[in-house]
Amino acid sequence: MSTEKPVEDEFLGQAGQYRRELLAHCYRMLGSAHDAEDLVQETYLRAWRAYDKFEGQSSLRTWLHRIATNTCLTALENRAKRPLPTGLGQPGSQAEDPLVQQPEVPWLEPIPDSAVGLDSADPATIVTDRETIRLAFVAALQHLPPRQRAVLILRDVLQWKAAEVAEAVDISVAAVNSTLQRARAQLEAVQPRQDTVAAPLEADQRELLERYVKAFEDKDINAIVALFTADAVWEMPPFIGWYQGAANIGRLIDTACPAEGPGDMRLLPINANGQPAFGLYMREGDVYKPFNLPVLTLGRNGITHVSSFFDLSLFEKFGLPAQIPA
Repeated sequence: MSTEKPVEDEFLGQAGQYRRELLAHCYRMLGSAHDAEDLVQETYLRAWRAYDKFEGQSSLRTWLHRIATNTCLTALENRAKRPLPTGLGQPGSQAEDPLVQQPEVPWLEPIPDSAVGLDSADPATIVTDRETIRLAFVAALQHLPPRQRAVLILRDVLQWKAAEVAEAVDISVAAVNSTLQRARAQLEAVQPRQDTVAAPLEADQRELLERYVKAFEDKDINAIVALFTADAVWEMPPFIGWYQGAANIGRLIDTACPAEGPGDMRLLPINANGQPAFGLYMREGDVYKPFNLPVLTLGRNGITHVSSFFDLSLFEKFGLPAQIPA
Protein backbone atom coordinates (compact mmCIF):
# COMPACT_ATOMS: atom_id res chain seq x y z
CA MET A 1 0.00 0.00 0.00
CA SER A 2 1.38 3.45 -0.99
CA THR A 3 2.19 5.90 1.77
CA GLU A 4 2.41 8.86 -0.61
CA LYS A 5 -1.05 10.22 0.16
CA PRO A 6 -0.66 10.25 3.99
CA VAL A 7 2.76 11.94 3.59
CA GLU A 8 1.25 14.50 1.21
CA ASP A 9 -1.60 15.19 3.63
CA GLU A 10 0.86 15.59 6.50
CA PHE A 11 3.03 17.99 4.50
CA LEU A 12 0.13 20.12 3.29
CA GLY A 13 -1.47 20.17 6.72
CA GLN A 14 1.68 21.45 8.39
CA ALA A 15 3.14 23.64 5.65
CA GLY A 16 -0.09 25.30 4.50
CA GLN A 17 -0.29 27.53 7.57
CA TYR A 18 2.85 29.39 6.46
CA ARG A 19 1.67 30.32 2.96
CA ARG A 20 0.84 33.97 3.67
CA GLU A 21 4.08 34.73 5.50
CA LEU A 22 6.04 32.96 2.75
CA LEU A 23 4.21 35.14 0.24
CA ALA A 24 5.20 38.24 2.24
CA HIS A 25 8.81 37.01 2.30
CA CYS A 26 8.93 36.43 -1.46
CA TYR A 27 7.18 39.76 -2.06
CA ARG A 28 9.82 41.62 -0.07
CA MET A 29 12.50 39.90 -2.12
CA LEU A 30 10.85 40.39 -5.55
CA GLY A 31 8.67 43.51 -5.20
CA SER A 32 5.96 41.83 -7.25
CA ALA A 33 2.82 40.15 -5.97
CA HIS A 34 2.52 38.14 -9.19
CA ASP A 35 6.12 36.88 -9.06
CA ALA A 36 5.87 36.20 -5.33
CA GLU A 37 2.86 33.93 -5.84
CA ASP A 38 4.75 31.96 -8.49
CA LEU A 39 7.77 31.55 -6.22
CA VAL A 40 5.68 30.43 -3.25
CA GLN A 41 4.27 27.71 -5.50
CA GLU A 42 7.82 26.78 -6.51
CA THR A 43 8.83 26.76 -2.84
CA TYR A 44 6.07 24.31 -1.94
CA LEU A 45 6.94 22.12 -4.91
CA ARG A 46 10.61 21.98 -3.89
CA ALA A 47 9.68 21.38 -0.26
CA TRP A 48 7.29 18.58 -1.17
CA ARG A 49 9.92 16.85 -3.27
CA ALA A 50 12.44 17.06 -0.40
CA TYR A 51 10.02 16.45 2.47
CA ASP A 52 11.21 12.89 3.02
CA LYS A 53 14.68 14.33 3.74
CA PHE A 54 13.41 16.88 6.25
CA GLU A 55 14.86 15.67 9.55
CA GLY A 56 13.35 18.25 11.86
CA GLN A 57 16.70 19.77 12.87
CA SER A 58 15.08 23.17 12.30
CA SER A 59 11.43 24.09 12.45
CA LEU A 60 9.31 23.48 9.36
CA ARG A 61 8.75 27.22 9.17
CA THR A 62 12.49 27.92 9.09
CA TRP A 63 13.06 25.16 6.54
CA LEU A 64 10.37 26.58 4.23
CA HIS A 65 11.75 30.10 4.51
CA ARG A 66 15.21 28.78 3.65
CA ILE A 67 13.85 27.13 0.51
CA ALA A 68 11.86 30.27 -0.37
CA THR A 69 14.94 32.47 0.06
CA ASN A 70 17.03 30.37 -2.31
CA THR A 71 14.16 30.11 -4.77
CA CYS A 72 13.99 33.93 -4.80
CA LEU A 73 17.76 34.32 -5.14
CA THR A 74 17.73 32.03 -8.17
CA ALA A 75 14.83 33.97 -9.70
CA LEU A 76 16.61 37.28 -9.14
CA GLU A 77 19.78 36.28 -11.00
CA ASN A 78 18.50 37.67 -14.31
CA ARG A 79 15.94 40.22 -13.14
CA ALA A 80 16.21 43.96 -12.77
CA LYS A 81 15.16 45.69 -9.56
CA ARG A 82 11.56 46.91 -9.32
CA PRO A 83 11.60 50.65 -8.60
CA LEU A 84 9.02 53.33 -8.05
CA PRO A 85 9.46 56.62 -9.96
CA THR A 86 10.97 58.21 -6.84
CA GLY A 87 13.66 55.51 -6.93
CA LEU A 88 14.90 56.22 -10.46
CA GLY A 89 17.32 58.89 -9.26
CA GLN A 90 15.87 61.74 -11.30
CA PRO A 91 14.69 65.10 -9.93
CA GLY A 92 11.06 65.77 -9.18
CA SER A 93 8.74 67.00 -11.91
CA GLN A 94 6.44 69.96 -12.20
CA ALA A 95 2.77 69.49 -13.04
CA GLU A 96 3.27 71.31 -16.34
CA ASP A 97 5.96 68.88 -17.55
CA PRO A 98 4.98 66.34 -20.25
CA LEU A 99 3.89 62.93 -18.93
CA VAL A 100 6.36 60.23 -19.95
CA GLN A 101 5.64 56.50 -19.62
CA GLN A 102 8.13 53.66 -19.42
CA PRO A 103 5.94 50.52 -19.51
CA GLU A 104 9.01 48.35 -20.13
CA VAL A 105 10.30 49.03 -16.60
CA PRO A 106 9.39 46.21 -14.17
CA TRP A 107 7.71 48.54 -11.67
CA LEU A 108 7.16 47.71 -8.01
CA GLU A 109 3.66 46.37 -7.35
CA PRO A 110 1.41 46.73 -4.30
CA ILE A 111 0.03 43.66 -2.55
CA PRO A 112 -3.36 43.15 -0.83
CA ASP A 113 -3.33 43.03 2.97
CA SER A 114 -5.40 39.85 2.83
CA ALA A 115 -2.71 38.05 0.80
CA VAL A 116 -0.03 38.54 3.46
CA GLY A 117 -2.11 38.11 6.61
CA LEU A 118 -2.76 41.73 7.58
CA ASP A 119 -6.54 41.58 7.29
CA SER A 120 -7.37 40.15 10.72
CA ALA A 121 -9.18 42.22 13.32
CA ASP A 122 -7.22 40.36 16.01
CA PRO A 123 -3.62 41.64 16.22
CA ALA A 124 -2.53 38.33 17.72
CA THR A 125 -3.42 36.49 14.50
CA ILE A 126 -1.65 38.86 12.07
CA VAL A 127 1.18 36.91 10.45
CA THR A 128 3.10 39.79 8.81
CA ASP A 129 4.77 42.79 10.41
CA ARG A 130 2.95 45.77 8.91
CA GLU A 131 6.01 48.03 8.91
CA THR A 132 8.06 45.53 6.88
CA ILE A 133 5.48 45.30 4.10
CA ARG A 134 4.92 49.02 3.58
CA LEU A 135 5.63 50.31 0.09
CA ALA A 136 8.49 52.57 1.19
CA PHE A 137 10.31 49.69 2.90
CA VAL A 138 9.81 47.23 0.02
CA ALA A 139 10.88 49.91 -2.48
CA ALA A 140 14.02 50.58 -0.46
CA LEU A 141 14.83 46.85 -0.39
CA GLN A 142 14.88 46.81 -4.19
CA HIS A 143 18.01 48.99 -4.11
CA LEU A 144 19.96 46.19 -2.42
CA PRO A 145 21.73 43.41 -4.34
CA PRO A 146 19.76 40.16 -3.96
CA ARG A 147 22.05 38.52 -1.39
CA GLN A 148 22.19 41.66 0.74
CA ARG A 149 18.40 41.85 0.48
CA ALA A 150 18.05 38.25 1.65
CA VAL A 151 20.45 38.68 4.57
CA LEU A 152 18.75 41.86 5.79
CA ILE A 153 15.28 40.33 5.58
CA LEU A 154 16.30 37.14 7.35
CA ARG A 155 18.16 38.99 10.12
CA ASP A 156 16.11 42.15 10.65
CA VAL A 157 12.61 41.08 9.58
CA LEU A 158 12.49 37.39 10.48
CA GLN A 159 14.97 37.84 13.37
CA TRP A 160 17.12 34.85 12.44
CA LYS A 161 20.48 34.28 14.11
CA ALA A 162 23.57 34.96 12.01
CA ALA A 163 24.43 31.25 11.95
CA GLU A 164 20.97 30.39 10.59
CA VAL A 165 21.31 32.99 7.86
CA ALA A 166 24.79 31.75 6.98
CA GLU A 167 23.44 28.24 6.48
CA ALA A 168 20.47 29.48 4.47
CA VAL A 169 22.45 31.53 1.94
CA ASP A 170 25.65 29.43 2.05
CA ILE A 171 28.13 32.00 3.33
CA SER A 172 30.15 32.31 6.54
CA VAL A 173 28.86 33.99 9.71
CA ALA A 174 31.48 36.70 9.25
CA ALA A 175 30.19 37.30 5.73
CA VAL A 176 26.62 37.53 7.05
CA ASN A 177 27.64 40.22 9.53
CA SER A 178 29.56 42.29 6.97
CA THR A 179 26.77 41.89 4.38
CA LEU A 180 24.18 42.97 6.93
CA GLN A 181 26.23 46.04 7.84
CA ARG A 182 26.44 47.11 4.19
CA ALA A 183 22.74 46.41 3.63
CA ARG A 184 21.68 48.48 6.62
CA ALA A 185 23.85 51.40 5.50
CA GLN A 186 22.42 51.25 1.98
CA LEU A 187 18.87 51.01 3.27
CA GLU A 188 19.41 53.99 5.54
CA ALA A 189 20.64 56.00 2.56
CA VAL A 190 17.66 55.28 0.29
CA GLN A 191 14.70 54.76 2.62
CA PRO A 192 12.72 57.98 3.09
CA ARG A 193 11.99 59.05 6.63
CA GLN A 194 8.24 59.38 6.98
CA ASP A 195 6.13 60.38 9.94
CA THR A 196 3.68 57.58 9.26
CA VAL A 197 0.52 56.76 11.15
CA ALA A 198 0.26 53.25 12.54
CA ALA A 199 -2.83 51.10 12.17
CA PRO A 200 -5.52 50.93 13.35
CA LEU A 201 -6.38 54.40 12.17
CA GLU A 202 -7.78 56.92 14.61
CA ALA A 203 -10.91 58.97 14.02
CA ASP A 204 -9.08 61.93 12.47
CA GLN A 205 -7.24 59.68 9.98
CA ARG A 206 -10.49 57.98 9.01
CA GLU A 207 -12.04 61.42 8.52
CA LEU A 208 -9.05 62.37 6.33
CA LEU A 209 -9.74 59.35 4.09
CA GLU A 210 -13.41 60.32 3.84
CA ARG A 211 -12.33 63.81 2.75
CA TYR A 212 -9.99 62.24 0.20
CA VAL A 213 -12.85 60.29 -1.37
CA LYS A 214 -15.15 63.30 -1.47
CA ALA A 215 -12.48 65.64 -2.84
CA PHE A 216 -11.65 63.31 -5.72
CA GLU A 217 -15.22 62.33 -6.51
CA ASP A 218 -16.05 66.04 -6.65
CA LYS A 219 -12.74 66.84 -8.39
CA ASP A 220 -12.42 69.71 -5.93
CA ILE A 221 -8.81 70.84 -6.43
CA ASN A 222 -8.70 73.14 -3.42
CA ALA A 223 -9.98 70.33 -1.20
CA ILE A 224 -7.44 67.93 -2.73
CA VAL A 225 -4.55 70.33 -2.06
CA ALA A 226 -5.69 70.72 1.55
CA LEU A 227 -5.33 66.96 2.11
CA PHE A 228 -1.57 66.92 1.57
CA THR A 229 1.37 68.03 3.67
CA ALA A 230 3.52 70.78 2.24
CA ASP A 231 6.25 68.38 1.07
CA ALA A 232 3.98 65.48 0.06
CA VAL A 233 4.99 63.29 -2.90
CA TRP A 234 2.81 61.92 -5.70
CA GLU A 235 3.99 59.25 -8.15
CA MET A 236 2.17 57.07 -10.67
CA PRO A 237 4.02 54.23 -12.41
CA PRO A 238 4.44 53.58 -15.32
CA PHE A 239 4.83 57.38 -15.63
CA ILE A 240 8.40 58.21 -14.63
CA GLY A 241 7.73 61.64 -13.15
CA TRP A 242 7.17 62.28 -9.46
CA TYR A 243 5.71 65.42 -7.96
CA GLN A 244 6.46 67.10 -4.66
CA GLY A 245 4.39 69.73 -2.90
CA ALA A 246 0.67 69.98 -2.29
CA ALA A 247 0.12 72.81 -4.80
CA ASN A 248 2.15 70.97 -7.47
CA ILE A 249 0.08 67.81 -6.90
CA GLY A 250 -3.12 69.84 -7.15
CA ARG A 251 -2.08 71.34 -10.49
CA LEU A 252 -1.19 67.89 -11.82
CA ILE A 253 -4.59 66.46 -10.94
CA ASP A 254 -6.34 69.56 -12.26
CA THR A 255 -4.65 69.38 -15.68
CA ALA A 256 -3.74 65.72 -16.24
CA CYS A 257 -6.69 63.85 -14.72
CA PRO A 258 -9.33 63.21 -17.42
CA ALA A 259 -12.24 63.72 -15.01
CA GLU A 260 -14.03 66.91 -15.93
CA GLY A 261 -15.99 67.46 -12.74
CA PRO A 262 -18.13 65.98 -9.96
CA GLY A 263 -19.39 62.47 -10.58
CA ASP A 264 -16.68 61.45 -13.07
CA MET A 265 -14.69 59.44 -10.49
CA ARG A 266 -15.62 56.75 -7.99
CA LEU A 267 -13.33 55.39 -5.27
CA LEU A 268 -13.69 52.02 -3.54
CA PRO A 269 -11.66 51.53 -0.33
CA ILE A 270 -9.13 48.68 -0.08
CA ASN A 271 -5.95 48.00 1.90
CA ALA A 272 -2.53 47.46 0.36
CA ASN A 273 0.85 46.96 2.04
CA GLY A 274 -0.66 47.71 5.43
CA GLN A 275 -1.80 51.11 4.13
CA PRO A 276 -5.12 52.63 3.05
CA ALA A 277 -5.73 52.44 -0.68
CA PHE A 278 -8.49 52.78 -3.25
CA GLY A 279 -9.63 51.40 -6.54
CA LEU A 280 -10.27 54.57 -8.56
CA TYR A 281 -12.78 54.31 -11.41
CA MET A 282 -13.39 56.79 -14.23
CA ARG A 283 -16.81 57.27 -15.78
CA GLU A 284 -17.27 56.11 -19.37
CA GLY A 285 -20.85 56.53 -20.48
CA ASP A 286 -23.16 54.63 -18.14
CA VAL A 287 -20.40 52.75 -16.26
CA TYR A 288 -17.28 53.46 -14.25
CA LYS A 289 -14.16 51.61 -15.44
CA PRO A 290 -10.84 50.98 -13.62
CA PHE A 291 -8.40 53.87 -13.92
CA ASN A 292 -5.74 53.55 -11.24
CA LEU A 293 -5.03 52.23 -7.75
CA PRO A 294 -3.62 54.83 -5.30
CA VAL A 295 -1.88 53.64 -2.12
CA LEU A 296 -1.69 56.35 0.57
CA THR A 297 0.81 57.08 3.30
CA LEU A 298 -0.75 59.08 6.13
CA GLY A 299 1.23 61.39 8.38
CA ARG A 300 0.24 63.25 11.50
CA ASN A 301 -0.65 66.37 9.55
CA GLY A 302 -2.06 64.98 6.33
CA ILE A 303 -1.21 62.71 3.43
CA THR A 304 2.55 62.50 2.88
CA HIS A 305 2.80 60.17 -0.12
CA VAL A 306 0.59 58.63 -2.80
CA SER A 307 1.77 55.89 -5.15
CA SER A 308 -0.91 55.59 -7.80
CA PHE A 309 -0.59 52.43 -9.91
CA PHE A 310 -1.94 52.33 -13.47
CA ASP A 311 -1.54 48.55 -13.88
CA LEU A 312 -5.20 47.65 -14.33
CA SER A 313 -4.56 43.93 -13.71
CA LEU A 314 -4.23 44.91 -10.04
CA PHE A 315 -7.99 45.49 -9.80
CA GLU A 316 -8.71 41.78 -10.11
CA LYS A 317 -5.92 40.90 -7.68
CA PHE A 318 -7.51 43.19 -5.09
CA GLY A 319 -10.97 41.70 -5.66
CA LEU A 320 -12.30 44.90 -7.21
CA PRO A 321 -15.14 44.80 -9.78
CA ALA A 322 -14.34 45.10 -13.49
CA GLN A 323 -16.78 47.99 -13.72
CA ILE A 324 -19.39 49.84 -11.64
CA PRO A 325 -22.81 50.98 -12.88
CA ALA A 326 -22.98 54.76 -13.04
